[in-house]
Amino acid sequence: MQLTALRARLRFPAAVLAALLQRTPALRVAILAADAVLESPVGNMIRAGAASLAALGAVDSVAGATTYTLSTGSPGHPSPYSVSAGSQIAAVAFALQANPATAAPPESWTVTGTIPPGLQFGTSGDFITSPGFVNTANPILEGTPTTPGAYTMMLQAFEGTDGMTEGADTSSDVFTYEVIVNGSPTPTPTPTPTPTPTSAGAPAFTTQPISATVTGGTVALDAVATKSPTYQWFLNGSTPVAGATGPILLLTNAAASVGTYTCVATNGGGSATSGAATVSLASTTNIGRLINISSRAQVGTGGNILIAGFVVGGAGTSGQQPLLIRASGPALALSPFDLTGILPDPQLQLFAGPTVFATNNGWAGNALVAADAAAVSAFPWTNPSSHDAALVETLAGGGTTAEVSGQSGDTGVSLVEVYDETPAGTYAPATPRLINISSRAQVGTGSNILIAGFVIGGTTSRTVLIRASGPALAQPPFNLTGILPDPLLQLYSGSTLLESNSAWAGNQAIASAAASVNAFTWTNPSSNDSAVLLTLAPGAYTAEVLGASGDTGVALVELYEVP
Repeated sequence: MQLTALRARLRFPAAVLAALLQRTPALRVAILAADAVLESPVGNMIRAGAASLAALGAVDSVAGATTYTLSTGSPGHPSPYSVSAGSQIAAVAFALQANPATAAPPESWTVTGTIPPGLQFGTSGDFITSPGFVNTANPILEGTPTTPGAYTMMLQAFEGTDGMTEGADTSSDVFTYEVIVNGSPTPTPTPTPTPTPTSAGAPAFTTQPISATVTGGTVALDAVATKSPTYQWFLNGSTPVAGATGPILLLTNAAASVGTYTCVATNGGGSATSGAATVSLASTTNIGRLINISSRAQVGTGGNILIAGFVVGGAGTSGQQPLLIRASGPALALSPFDLTGILPDPQLQLFAGPTVFATNNGWAGNALVAADAAAVSAFPWTNPSSHDAALVETLAGGGTTAEVSGQSGDTGVSLVEVYDETPAGTYAPATPRLINISSRAQVGTGSNILIAGFVIGGTTSRTVLIRASGPALAQPPFNLTGILPDPLLQLYSGSTLLESNSAWAGNQAIASAAASVNAFTWTNPSSNDSAVLLTLAPGAYTAEVLGASGDTGVALVELYEVP
């Protein structure tokens, strides 16, 4: 009996994947690109309601709210804007006209795409040189371009700061601006002299390793540098770590790996040393673990309903886990969210394989649901007669599929949430926990990228593998069309970018971690599928998936606990 249960747990991620890729081919997740975690991933997913990808198209503002259109804030600089490398450009200012005209101007912008090297976006004291947030009403592009090429940027303005909406949840449409940098002087047939070793420039670290306190198991430290260097990790400043010659240091036995680690990146121009990260051990039963996973989507009919697959288990666990699972529809139309186009009558069903074992289509003010929501800090449902649906379940180790559909064939936006209800102070390492979630979405541009939010609870760090599959979905056994050809995966803590990846490059640490959690195999090491593997402290995190070059298509995001 135990062997059968173990096999079921090992097989379930593939079963969840099959449901996401085959059972719901038109699943669409509608989450704003600009969101960063504040109070919780759930709150930010809901607050992102101003721009959502719906079955009928893009909705860029709440009905009756302020809208913005691009004005002539940059006269003389149409898109594409042509400039010569090495020549300082005239400042290109971007401004918006508000409708109604009495409305306040936007307070922040988000920039995606590629900013030409040598140029910076923002205002004095708030410059960025790579995609991110610009906290100003009228951002300015200026500087001296250094590298010839064609560069495309996508900009979107928001009513609030840090690329977030406030009040009426107002955002602009996405504006595209192209800069063409010409070579200067014009190249001649004269052969270019062979560069000296110092002409390459030394590498610089863009991702620093993060210290981790764990009880054992696997620890992953990441350090990524520019300019195609080689890597070597060191323990306690001087001892080379055998075989640690990549950007990810995977320590499979943390108990035997305590110490301080640094990474040295080297190329022909020199070397650079990363910051130090300390791996330490703690003795606690309140270990780091996933305690909340959420997803918001446009719910259609037939194959276009919302499905969230999750796995309960963990190595060495037994028994059952109490969970609160909610499907919000009408609650999203109330203050403070005030969303339109919500699913008026959500039906929540839980499946074990093909079998339905629980159903709800109206919470009816259930006192247990309300109490449990308060205990896990879920946002309150204020209308006891609403058709929002919820289930309180205690599940054994294994996989569950939560399906959200319109009870009467209705359609609209719904939010599904899964909360760990293990009482505070009672968790033990043998207690089952959430260990995997997967979601598939149509990834667009601007505000229509895919965002997955999750929360790590407990008192110690937890190692996670996050994958963004695009090209891999076009290969057997899935053979999907319309995939996202070049997924870029970015991981944020609040508004801080922790790490990004746009091609996994056959990284052996990624492959090893994927095999250890029974993720489906990526067979092409040259594909643009993206992944990050790292150990994170308790807190709330956001994983964003977008097209690295502004491309669009279907992508799959997966989050795994790595034991």
